[in-house]
Formats: sequence, C-alpha cells, structure tokens
Amino acid sequence: MRCIAVLALMLCACGGEQQDYYQGYAEGDFVRVAAPFAGRLVKLSAQRGDRVKAGEPLYVLEQESEAADRREAEERLESAQARLANQTKARRAPELAMIQAEIRQAEASVKVSELLFRRRQTLVDADAISKQELDEARASYERDRARIAELRAQLTNAKLPVARPDEIKAAEAEVAAAKAELAQAEWRLAQKSVSAPEPGRINDTFFVEGEWIAAGAPVVSILPAENIHVRFFVPEPALGAIHVGDPVSVRCDGCAAPISATVSFIAPEAEFTPPVIYSRESRYKLVYLLRAQTSPQDAVLLHPGQPVEVTVVGK
Repeated sequence: MRCIAVLALMLCACGGEQQDYYQGYAEGDFVRVAAPFAGRLVKLSAQRGDRVKAGEPLYVLEQESEAADRREAEERLESAQARLANQTKARRAPELAMIQAEIRQAEASVKVSELLFRRRQTLVDADAISKQELDEARASYERDRARIAELRAQLTNAKLPVARPDEIKAAEAEVAAAKAELAQAEWRLAQKSVSAPEPGRINDTFFVEGEWIAAGAPVVSILPAENIHVRFFVPEPALGAIHVGDPVSVRCDGCAAPISATVSFIAPEAEFTPPVIYSRESRYKLVYLLRAQTSPQDAVLLHPGQPVEVTVVGK
C-alpha cells in the first residue's frame, strides 16, 4: 500500500520553515499465501481480521487425486518391502516339499529310462533293433539323470537362509525408490492443506469456497507484526543530521502514547525530480524517504496507510 498522497501534506511547509516533526504513514509488507498446485477451494478457515499463529490452518484445496497417489505409493512400498523380506529368508516348507516331490518323480523316471536303456542295449547286440533306438534310450536316460541333478541343486539353493547379495541389493534399492515416491506423494498431498507460515493478522482473502484456484495464486494475505514499519519524509536541509540507527518517536491519531522506532533506511534519492540547479531558498522542496522500524509489540498499534508524525529523538 503506497499512500503517496501523503507527500502533498509534507510539501505544505511554508517558505522552508523548520518543523519539529515529519509527516509520514504506516506501511505493511504483506505475506501472500499460495499453494504450488491448482484445485478447487473446499474449505477457507481464515477470515479477514483474524489473528493466526504459525502453523494454524488457513485453507484446503481438493485433494482426492493426491490422496489416491499416496495410497498407491504406500501399496508399492509394501510390495517392495515384502519382496525384500522374501529375499532374505529361506523358502517356505510347502515350496521345499514341492521340490522334494519333483526329485522323487525324477528318480522314478531315471529307473524306468535306465531299465529301458539296458534292454535295448541287449537287443541291439542281438540285431533285434536298430542302433538309433539304442541312442534314443541312452539320451532319455541321461536327460532324466540331469533332471535329478538340477532338482537337487534347486533344493540346496532353496534351503539357503538368504538370496544372492546382488538380488538383495536390487530389492533394497527398490524399497528406497518406493519410500522416495511415497515421500513425494505425501508432500504433494500436504501442499493442498495450507497453514500460516508465520504469525500475523489476516489482511484479506481473495477467493470463496467452491472457486477454482490456479497454481501459485494467493488465497490469503497475512500481515506479520514485524512487517509493519513507518515511512516518513524529511526535507533536504534536515537530512544530513539523521542517520540509520537513530531513534525516532512516532505519534498517531488515537495512540495513547508515542511509539518508539529506529531509522532503518534512508533513500539515496529525492522522491521528486527537482531542477538541475538549486537555489538555497528552494532546497527545502527536496524531500527524502526514510523508513523506521518499530518493535512487533508496538507495530500492532499501527495500520497500513495510517498517517503519523515522526520526531527524531535528540535532534
């Protein structure tokens, strides 16, 4: 808020007469609170004039999509954790029993194929069958023996307490990725419920419930007490006697007592562009902007745009 019209009051001094106070006004730097995502405004807790604490809820945007994303991320994390747990323990008893049953079946097949191979070997010696049939019987016998060796290796591997290190490492990486995805989903969901970033007074609300809010659009503005300061204007002849850090006294209509403040800023240039050549008589027309900071306890007594009178203490 820039009450530049107050400058006109400042220039009413007649003929360069020295004043015992300087005119100005209170100003506030507002914190405009917005969400990084778009959505419909479903709840507005903040009301104009309310005082809020840091972390107090201000408004809520629709969050069905973000809530669904979080549930999906939670399920993916549970699945990844289950796979990791499965990699770090031996097979279950039913799985071991299944492999053992397959071994017994393969052993029975070996006995049959071995018997068939021995018979055909006798027949081929008697020229009752061709050598090709003997080769087929030998191949079946060797295949069944290899199957037994394979199943016994599977049984040994299944009884191991953990899987291979590279498989465990891959499963751990999958769990870490799922946790990161869940953290992102939770962050996106949290951005739909907006709280006060710092304490202050609700200055304005820009939407009503049911309206669509674009991403980054401010919904509430807050005025923290420490963001209220005093702007006042000093003529050029008096500027040299005032420095940053000097104490000042601020008076306002309705204030029970003067408010203490400290000069925190002096503008490097005049507020208005004067002629290039100045006479000694016209220098009083040069006005410089200064800013004074009060304590947060005293700042709440002032309102942005409120006219004030500032006296430099000890000058």
